[in-house]
Amino acid sequence: MEPSVLVIDDSPGARRHILDGLKASGLFQMYHEADSVVEGFKIALNEPVDIILCDLDMPGMDGFKFLSMIKTRKELQDIPVILVTGVKDQDTKIRGLERGASDYLTKPFDPGELIARVKVQLKIKSLQDSLKKSNMALMELSNTDPLTRLSNRRFLMKTLEKELQRCERSQKGLALIMVDVDHFKRINDNYGHQQGDVVLKTLADQMKGCLRDYDMAARFGGEEFALVLPETAIDEAVHVANRLRVAVSELRFPGEYHDIRLTISLGVATYPHNKVRTVDDLIREADRALYNAKEKGRNRVETILG
Repeated sequence: MEPSVLVIDDSPGARRHILDGLKASGLFQMYHEADSVVEGFKIALNEPVDIILCDLDMPGMDGFKFLSMIKTRKELQDIPVILVTGVKDQDTKIRGLERGASDYLTKPFDPGELIARVKVQLKIKSLQDSLKKSNMALMELSNTDPLTRLSNRRFLMKTLEKELQRCERSQKGLALIMVDVDHFKRINDNYGHQQGDVVLKTLADQMKGCLRDYDMAARFGGEEFALVLPETAIDEAVHVANRLRVAVSELRFPGEYHDIRLTISLGVATYPHNKVRTVDDLIREADRALYNAKEKGRNRVETILG
């Protein structure tokens, strides 16, 4: 992304002075300017901005008000704001920093000082952005099954807890589908564990393709998977399960594995239900239904209605 800056000042001359200094430095590719707090706030919301320089003393809404507005939007809270003012009062500077300003620039200022302070804030923001990306990557790794790239069991349990609580508040349905690969041991025995892994990854992709954006597929363990379908009644969940079952039975593998025929058994449970009060209850009922599907010949969908 091209680095960008936003300058907010009600004086065209002051804005031009700051922008000329910044352009001479070559630090940015995009330059935005606003003559009021309201206009500046709109630009910050609609354009990618890496740093903001805001005049403190403006008619109507001042720089302090801008800092307060920034705090209300999570997506703007990490953008460094340098307050620019002719006020040399120490208490005013402290007040600005306490309200969230990253730095303070007092008029008249030397262009070299402007660039130096901007560079410091850009460096800090770059480090913060890198740390945020690393933390997000670590979180994704901790929530993801490394083989199938589906959610792992740990994240599944957290998601079910949240969804069950949401259902209790909204009184909307929640469906859980447990999925198990039929005779998976035969695949490992006949074709090797590496091809068994390919089968599991292919199945994971097929499951993701059968779900809505807000549904979730997770690897429960081994060749067993779980599908979480928010706001879904029993009939709709059974329909999704059968659609997936048919799609999996039609999968074909290339080359020497062309004779692999994959089938799955599925068990469906929903909330609200008179046997379901907790996440463990929901998993137990879906697992019972899955067991019934296995007992009745596999490659089928079962649910416990009573």
